[in-house]
Amino acid sequence: MERLAFLRTVAPFNLLPPEVQEEVASLLVEVIHPRETIIYRQGESKLRGVDLIVSGAYDTFFFDAQQQQRLPEVYGPSECYGGVSVLLNKKRSLRTVRARAGTRVYFLHRHDFRGLCLGYEAFFHYFTSRYGRLMLDPEYADLVQPGPQAPQNFIAADELYSRRMEAVELRPVLACPGHTPTHEVARLMARARTSCYFVLGDDERTIVGYVTDITLRDKVVAGLGDARLPIATYLDAPTREVSADSFVYEALLLMFRTKTRYLLVARGGEYLGFISRNKLLAEQAQSPFLFIQGVRQAVSGRELKLRWQKVPDIVFQLLDRGVKPEIVNQVITTVADTIALKVIETVIQEMGPPPAKFVFVVLGSEGRQEQTLLTDQDNAIIYEDKANEHREEVRAYFLAFAEQVSDRLDGIGFSFCDGGLMAKNPKWTHSLSHWKRNYQGWLRESNPENVMRFAAFFDIRYLYGEADILDELRDFLDAELQKPLDRFLHFMATNALQYQPPLTFFNNIRTFAVGDQQVINLKRVMSPIVDLVRVFALKNRVFATNTGQRLGALRQLDVFSEKEYQELVQAYYYLMGMRLKKQATQMMNAKQPPDNYLDPKTLTKVERVTLKEIFKVIEDFQLKIKVNFAKML
Repeated sequence: MERLAFLRTVAPFNLLPPEVQEEVASLLVEVIHPRETIIYRQGESKLRGVDLIVSGAYDTFFFDAQQQQRLPEVYGPSECYGGVSVLLNKKRSLRTVRARAGTRVYFLHRHDFRGLCLGYEAFFHYFTSRYGRLMLDPEYADLVQPGPQAPQNFIAADELYSRRMEAVELRPVLACPGHTPTHEVARLMARARTSCYFVLGDDERTIVGYVTDITLRDKVVAGLGDARLPIATYLDAPTREVSADSFVYEALLLMFRTKTRYLLVARGGEYLGFISRNKLLAEQAQSPFLFIQGVRQAVSGRELKLRWQKVPDIVFQLLDRGVKPEIVNQVITTVADTIALKVIETVIQEMGPPPAKFVFVVLGSEGRQEQTLLTDQDNAIIYEDKANEHREEVRAYFLAFAEQVSDRLDGIGFSFCDGGLMAKNPKWTHSLSHWKRNYQGWLRESNPENVMRFAAFFDIRYLYGEADILDELRDFLDAELQKPLDRFLHFMATNALQYQPPLTFFNNIRTFAVGDQQVINLKRVMSPIVDLVRVFALKNRVFATNTGQRLGALRQLDVFSEKEYQELVQAYYYLMGMRLKKQATQMMNAKQPPDNYLDPKTLTKVERVTLKEIFKVIEDFQLKIKVNFAKML
């Protein structure tokens, strides 16, 4: 009777029918553990069953790579240890377990425990849902699933993704005033044996540009420039800088995006030094960034196409090694951006200089830097307003330019957008004033169609041209968003709630048929997070385009709690990783075009459990938007 009474205090055994509880009580075996005994070792000890703690306690924790104890957790009286390990970790203990003084437990063999899980759904769900919730904690997931695969072709050392710029060997920043004669700067560079010298502004404190050996060769020697003129005559600008706390991969991505060969490294307003792209790349051995360098050096559309076809292999290897999906997204985006820039530059060389200043922008997932391997073109052109007599000439040039760029990108592997959101569509190549009217119209004439268009064009990112044009459009939009927008936000919120996570009333994953498979659409599953974060970004005038960055900015504004932020970020990028790996596998192994469909039967039990918990996070998030926008909805 004592064991039965105790069993009824332990979750989830208290959920079992009374007659089953009596049978289980008869199967319990008492075990007493001496003080400070290590009962189980993380990842090594094979559990024979589960332990129900009667008195004393289990101190449990993880060991990290430096053998430091992480995420300590105490299991006290009326708690059960081992259920998750038996069910979801191949019977291996997830944690290291040490007994406290006076620890007495009841042991239940795993065969009997599994029988209960098979017979009683709520009992089984108690353990699987707990594990799913824990896996949404990035630190927990990292300790449970470290990804120790061997390096492969495109993978650099782990330090590429964990090393910060402060640990990189930097060169000292040498600078001179802008009025220094050019020939004197050349002598300074020779004396210091450096290929880069920075130039100060009028205050002789702020760096405004730099000169290199190539600058002197092209602008002074080959251009027959006067070496007696001030160095400010020939400088290259702008300079780019990165925080000393930034990761190496972030610095490299910035250099490729901005076509910068030299990067200043700063901390607290002071420059620690600078580094060249070639020096940073030379340290990376085989890495995606050397691959991107190869893309930059490609000279034909055929070469660019062959390079793009290798991206699935890079994606698979990065994910297989445990590189975070958000980093993989950035690698894909940078490769795609580099290809697009090569195409744009080639077309301009062939067509001649543009008749007006312009900016080529990307939209949608490309604008958010969240591209997958199933990607199409989403882009547009904004050009400066010209006098009436030149308006048609300017428009004709940019429409022809857009046609050339889009056609070439399609030939490389970036297919045309089915919805026509491309610069080659005359609707999306216009003057700045026309674009301002577009945004104004979408905000004021709120309806579902305009909301969809605005959503795509809110996720807008600079790619090529005059960034000032896009900045002016953003300033205009910022002012418009400060006006009353209840009706517009109503439609935005309604649109964001259209898709419900595919979870049935009985906590099963709802699927639909595609061919002979029952699948879910991962893109649709992720869309509520993208849409809902966008709504909050709009309401709070957050202009970051990336979903993760938007979440970070909204967390800073206390729109989301730390718990909500961590759950959403982990959920979004878990889904992204699943989606990318599935697409890469399709393209590499099955030689199939990628899609967004996933058969849940192909997942492990752990993955299915985590997926269900993510669906619950999305449902909770949707409830939050209903509460926040209740007056509008």
